[in-house]
Amino acid sequence: MLYLVPTPIGSLEDITLKALRVLKEVDLILAEDTRTSKKLLTHYDIDTPLRSHHAHNEHHTTPQLISQLQSGTTMALISDAGTPGISDPGFLLVRACVEADVQVECLPGATALVPALVVSGLPCDKFYFEGFLPHKKGRQTRLKYLAELDCTFALYESPHRIGKCLQQLTEHCGADRPAVVCRELTKLYEEVRRGTLADLATFYTGKKVKGELVLIIGGKK
Repeated sequence: MLYLVPTPIGSLEDITLKALRVLKEVDLILAEDTRTSKKLLTHYDIDTPLRSHHAHNEHHTTPQLISQLQSGTTMALISDAGTPGISDPGFLLVRACVEADVQVECLPGATALVPALVVSGLPCDKFYFEGFLPHKKGRQTRLKYLAELDCTFALYESPHRIGKCLQQLTEHCGADRPAVVCRELTKLYEEVRRGTLADLATFYTGKKVKGELVLIIGGKK
């Protein structure tokens, strides 16, 4: 049995009672970064064994993990923050479990996407989630595609690229396109900044920014 367990994106209180129970009961926890996950587990007095499972080793470790799961080992997969598989490791292991007829259960819980989308004030009855844009190859193609969408779309971006990203979005989508930048959701210095793409690009360009960022951009009219 493999459990996909969402972990807090900010406040340590943002974890479900079921998630805590599962993390205590499984035989092994697979963590994106064991150092980061250890802080969460220590906070809740969880001493379940940890093993590293991330983008750089998942191709190598997945077959062994499947063998252990088939032999009766129960595991929980967690990422540094949010729901595993959403712009984080998880897909390869889940696919292998499905192919090997290993039961998988995903618990509901924290993700940065939904709170940012709902708090943005932009239409969210229909939306498109892009995740992280390619750094170089294919980036312009994706930007052109997103600019033509008639629904709200969401991006994840790193702090040191936020200014450049907003500039590029302005060039492709237009200066007056409404957008929202959500930073450090559920944390002490949570920030939700609304405006046009041009306004937000001006604000963030050359500015030192810290924390996780979610961009919500209105669709083409």
